[in-house]
Amino acid sequence: MKGGLVGYERNCLRPFLRARNAVLGDEAGGSPRLLVRVDEFPHFRAWDEPERFGTDGFRRFHEIMRTAGVPYLIATLPRVARNPLDPSETSERQLDSSERAMIDELRRDGVAFGLHGWSHRTRRIEPRRRSELAGIEGAALEQLLDRADGAMTELGIGTPVFVPPFNRFDASQYPALARRYEVVCGGPETVSLLGFRRTPIALSSSVFLPAYAPLYGRASDVLPAVQHLIALRAAVWVPIVLHWGWEMESGWSALERLAAELARYATGWDSFLAAVRGSAAGADMVGP
Repeated sequence: MKGGLVGYERNCLRPFLRARNAVLGDEAGGSPRLLVRVDEFPHFRAWDEPERFGTDGFRRFHEIMRTAGVPYLIATLPRVARNPLDPSETSERQLDSSERAMIDELRRDGVAFGLHGWSHRTRRIEPRRRSELAGIEGAALEQLLDRADGAMTELGIGTPVFVPPFNRFDASQYPALARRYEVVCGGPETVSLLGFRRTPIALSSSVFLPAYAPLYGRASDVLPAVQHLIALRAAVWVPIVLHWGWEMESGWSALERLAAELARYATGWDSFLAAVRGSAAGADMVGP
């Protein structure tokens, strides 16, 4: 990937477009169906830096997306950890009143939700190996997910989509995740664990939906990639991942420009989940 020999356009987009052209001919082209995922709320650093990563910062992000009319999925944490990058720390808290009120607002505004683990605390201190799930097997993994799903239910949120913290989980854990969730997301970090996969792809009993650069990144990098997809008339499902904390640090202007473009092509996650439920097991999802 770093050398450019493997990447989203070469190994995902182009094969999908060839398949569509082979079947549909002149009718293969059209508008891309962009699936926007946002990481995460509450922010995993909300306890340690509430003035930067608290609810007020996220509300600004949501207002930009809502005003532009961009549907998206928010990866949601049931608990907030203190110092989540320290595996030896154990303190965590429930969502506070402002975070719960924000989730209620998101629900009213039609935002989709994905389970983002439990508290986003890493079990491994090395930056390139951070993961909340790695090393947890069998009944222990099921218990963690039961607890997280239960907490989301208490918040009034269903959890058909799983977004792994740090985009990392063990390959041996995928079958358990696939049995519980209709869609399992991933990112660049997933490649070293599950290999480079076309996205989206039916894998086991679920659909695996990793996102790759340049569609996983800052709005300033995602925008030209989206414009390229539009020019190609790439009428396929395209996962995009944004981090609202990155956009806040960039001053929001790039996000505002991106949101104006996304508003024309972003697709609600309910439509994607309907396609997942209707798709044939084992088939790449190149679209109707």
